[in-house]
Amino acid sequence: MLAGGAHDDRVGYFIQPTVVLTQNPRHRLMDEEIFGPVLTLYVYPEPKFEETLHVCNSTSPYGLTGSIFAQDRRIVQQASDVLRHAAGNFYVNDKPTGAVVGLQPFGGSRASGTNDKAGSALNLQRWVTPRTIKESFCPPIGYRYPSMEDV
Repeated sequence: MLAGGAHDDRVGYFIQPTVVLTQNPRHRLMDEEIFGPVLTLYVYPEPKFEETLHVCNSTSPYGLTGSIFAQDRRIVQQASDVLRHAAGNFYVNDKPTGAVVGLQPFGGSRASGTNDKAGSALNLQRWVTPRTIKESFCPPIGYRYPSMEDV
């Protein structure tokens, strides 16, 4: 534990903002969705960047929000490609919080939601069942299309 960690359970559950350093990218704190002020850090060896991206993509069943900070566009593209289905909201060089419903579609993927993007037309599709109805007022007199005719 690098910082914080104190708790008070007299009324509800309270934990101070906490920073934890782990050497295991599959540590419980890296895998579980924790609704609290807990930041878990895993420092990967630079040559293992792509391998670490794949670990991030496969570790947690949750996928609400993710972000990457990089100056190299190739790295941004690589991370975006590998982490394509890792989070419903993905930020590049920006904080991974603060989406404003109605201005930015917001919704998680995997076990963090249905990815239906509250605040957008995509959300409406979740609640409707489109149906097409065709009615003819002139009954057909044949069923053959021109492509079915003998040449």
